[in-house]
Amino acid sequence: MKIFKGERIYLRKIELSDITDSVMEWFRDEELMEFYTTSKKTITKDSLLKSIEEGERKGNLITYGIFTRELNALIGTIKLGPINFAHRISDLVILIGDRNYLGKGLAVEAIEVGNQLAFEEFDIRKLYGGMYESNIASIKAYTRAGWLIEGRLKGFYHKDGANEDRILVSYFNPKYFSKDEIDETASLQSRYFQL
Repeated sequence: MKIFKGERIYLRKIELSDITDSVMEWFRDEELMEFYTTSKKTITKDSLLKSIEEGERKGNLITYGIFTRELNALIGTIKLGPINFAHRISDLVILIGDRNYLGKGLAVEAIEVGNQLAFEEFDIRKLYGGMYESNIASIKAYTRAGWLIEGRLKGFYHKDGANEDRILVSYFNPKYFSKDEIDETASLQSRYFQL
């Protein structure tokens, strides 16, 4: 099994045996889940295992564990997908579930390693994602990992009785995008959102 390493963390495909009761506690933590799933469906062990198995079987949604190099502790997950193989694009969703590791910059490192994994393992041209405008921690983590803000969808979400915009972020594989294309996108970021 291929492992992708950062300075303090590494990523490897998650195994069903990794999904312990303590991991499932992450998905019952309302604060952690506030922005994680836009469907607001409850994530159960059965639904999580089914999603992992189905994604692996189809080959278009792969779940990786985020592990600390020091203790080999599972602290979160990264989902790559769904991968659109025709256009070589994919979402990349991260969750630091172990609260002991929040606020330490590990999300940024995990995203950086996830970028590398997507490009090297799956030859992805472009990674994309979107988050609630009020999810400043996620916006900062992705942009600190080199992602660019390339759009805003007005009133995309309905949260707490009000409309909330979705901030669109992307990471471009320099194998497929010129420096000028990437620089042009970077120059337009402030139109959509300012940190």
